[in-house]
Amino acid sequence: MRVLKAVWQTIVVVVSVVLVAGCSSSPTSPGVQPEITNVVDNFQYQVTKVRNYTNEKTYVWQNTGTKANVNQATTVTGGIATLVLLDANGVEVYSRSLTENGTFVSAAGVAGSWTIRVTYSAASGTVNFRVQKAI
Repeated sequence: MRVLKAVWQTIVVVVSVVLVAGCSSSPTSPGVQPEITNVVDNFQYQVTKVRNYTNEKTYVWQNTGTKANVNQATTVTGGIATLVLLDANGVEVYSRSLTENGTFVSAAGVAGSWTIRVTYSAASGTVNFRVQKAI
């Protein structure tokens, strides 16, 4: 009987440790889950309720043009969030804080597979932007 009780106590402790470890992984557990539309010449990104989040996410986007229009409509209430675009050759053609709202145009680059990088540093708020082929 004592052995069975000790086994159950061990199981309870192990399960408790696993649950606590899983619940404390980050302030935004289970993590930032953006809504993304990623099609040729149109990329849209939105995530709400970001809280004290630090990470970097990279996406590949097909741009058949040499420039991009970027529309930023973001509310960052704390920390830093930035958006960077690299053209098909990996050259940076756009970099801006996501606290700046408005419509902007990237520098000219090479058409093809562009990289979109979103970087968070202790950021909180709502992030919403759209990147489209510039005509």
